Amino acid sequence: MSKKLYVGNLSYSATDQSLADTFSECGSVQSAKVIMDRDSGRSKGFGFVEMSTDAEATQAISRFHGTQLDGRAMNVSEAKPQAPRDNNRGGGFGSRY
Repeated sequence: MSKKLYVGNLSYSATDQSLADTFSECGSVQSAKVIMDRDSGRSKGFGFVEMSTDAEATQAISRFHGTQLDGRAMNVSEAKPQAPRDNNRGGGFGSRY
């Protein structure tokens, strides 16, 4: 069973590939994604890495939490489930109905 990790305090120059390459030291990386700002196209400074097993994820947390990547100390922890989004945002222009 794979486990998803949250990686915070990333350098703005971090890429999906650099994240995958770094975490591959601890095992098989299923996916690595740096979250990008949709307007500017620049990294938001965090991302997610999915490791193949719980053991690899645990090893990655202990290995990389607090270590430097591109001059910034990463925060690595188990990712929390994504909260459901409210699709009924309303707002803006009044409704006619």
